[in-house]
Amino acid sequence: SFTLVLKSPYLLGISLFVILLASVNTFLYFEQLRLVSETFTDTAQRTQVFARLDYIVQGLTIILQLFITGRLASRLGVVALLTLVPLVMVAGFVGLAVVNTFWVLAVVFVARRVGEYAFIRPGREMLFSRVDTESKYKAKNLIDVPVYRGGDALSAQVKTALEAGGLASAGVALLGAALAALWALNGWWLGRQARLRERSSGRD
Repeated sequence: SFTLVLKSPYLLGISLFVILLASVNTFLYFEQLRLVSETFTDTAQRTQVFARLDYIVQGLTIILQLFITGRLASRLGVVALLTLVPLVMVAGFVGLAVVNTFWVLAVVFVARRVGEYAFIRPGREMLFSRVDTESKYKAKNLIDVPVYRGGDALSAQVKTALEAGGLASAGVALLGAALAALWALNGWWLGRQARLRERSSGRD
């Protein structure tokens, strides 16, 4: 599996996409922990707020999957599915750097989760439809689990080290925005590569 990934720039690109996805999610998760503890001292109130956010996420996800995801993919292709959420996260992290409150975080949190379920996951599946059967199953399992978990663990350590070094929350948010921008660029490249692969197989 590792050999398959290392030999393919396309699969390496997907691996980078997953690492950046995990990094953005981890940065946002730690900001969530900090802002929730500062905003809500009562555990029951925290539970109630997150239950409402989960309800919003589920409702919006169903609506987007039914009415938007397919249309977006057919009209704009996989590039749109892979870049829309990262670009929204760039704006979200910049917003957190400027106005570091729980309610700004809540909007970013909902946008990230809805976007991941409605756009990112379908987009990633479309990427793997452009590779051979062996790569699809062996490399996909490697990327979806060990690579994702490794990116998650590494980004958590980096964020902890930065905060221990005195980086303020605004600085952490701006770093998250930079990671999201790189994620968007990576998604754009992958979408272009998937389109080229599709055209090449069509000619065959």
